[in-house]
Amino acid sequence: MRASDLLKPRPEGLYCPPGDFFIDPVRPVERALITHGHSDHARSGHRSVLATQETLDIMGLRYGEDFAGTTQAAVHGETLDMNGVAVTFHPAGHVLGSAQICVEHRGMRIVASGDYKRQKDATCLPFEPIRCDVFITEATFGLPVFRHPPDHEEIARVLKSAAQFPERSHLIGAYALGKAQRVMRLLRDAGYDKPIYIHGALAKLSEYYQS
Repeated sequence: MRASDLLKPRPEGLYCPPGDFFIDPVRPVERALITHGHSDHARSGHRSVLATQETLDIMGLRYGEDFAGTTQAAVHGETLDMNGVAVTFHPAGHVLGSAQICVEHRGMRIVASGDYKRQKDATCLPFEPIRCDVFITEATFGLPVFRHPPDHEEIARVLKSAAQFPERSHLIGAYALGKAQRVMRLLRDAGYDKPIYIHGALAKLSEYYQS
């Protein structure tokens, strides 16, 4: 079996013909498997959605409880049969609830990563390598020009500046889902115990992370 027989691009998104489902579709479809809650992967309006419980909860917070016709929670490591296609969710290390989706049929195994991160992050489960024939990877920062400094060094720079200029506010811009919570956790892990003030747009998701 060819990889393109198991997963292929369509206008709606990445489609599995034998399983009759889409992974992270950009248009409303009958059956959607969602890797994580970021809006370029998780959209409302699908007839049915399969995702981790955390991703379903996050979609509910962002889009309202009626974001899909029906929902089903996937458990990491448990295999589901979808029209003869074996589907398994595995941690992606990206944000809370994020998953790689492994699809296997007639000896062909493909892992669609969604977004993922291999660095340590206390706010979500760590990335889990999965043996496969094809790995579909996001490549937002895949070019060699991108060399991100270690997160603890960046946090140390912020705390050093805050100590040097205690009369000044230090404003950190961070995406509302995942990035902001990671920054706050890194600050706490570095020993910063003073209040952290957040924009109202971060409150609902941050409260969910705490829960």
